Amino acid sequence: MKIAIGSDHGGYELKELIKKHLQEKGFDIKDFGTDSTESTDYPDFAEAVGKAVANKELEKGILICGTGIGISIAANKIPGVRCGLVSDCFSARSTRQHNDANIIALGGRVVGPGLALDIVDTWLGSEFEGGRHQRRIDKITDIENRY
Repeated sequence: MKIAIGSDHGGYELKELIKKHLQEKGFDIKDFGTDSTESTDYPDFAEAVGKAVANKELEKGILICGTGIGISIAANKIPGVRCGLVSDCFSARSTRQHNDANIIALGGRVVGPGLALDIVDTWLGSEFEGGRHQRRIDKITDIENRY
């Protein structure tokens, strides 16, 4: 699986940890930055990762900023992106099973490293259930297309 990853300075250290973890598991990772803890703007990384996932250049994406909030808001502005902000494994699983999220966002200052890796593994190991959930995804897409 090909995964896009990106963060601002607040998520840089967690991004590097997740990237290494996934590479060790055999995932193909494309890192969209940042490359240090020097101050950067999260919308730049949200757009880069979101565009790559929405255009199906990469299958899924992981975004990290200080809280995960700003970067998830920015990513969700891109048509075709369904980014869920997660801070626990139940939400990670549900955002795949029920929302068919193609990107998750994490807070580098909110989620500890061990939990973050569990969240990522849970999210990547979960599948969209379809059924009644597809009807809801279709409605989200209809809203998106109207604007």
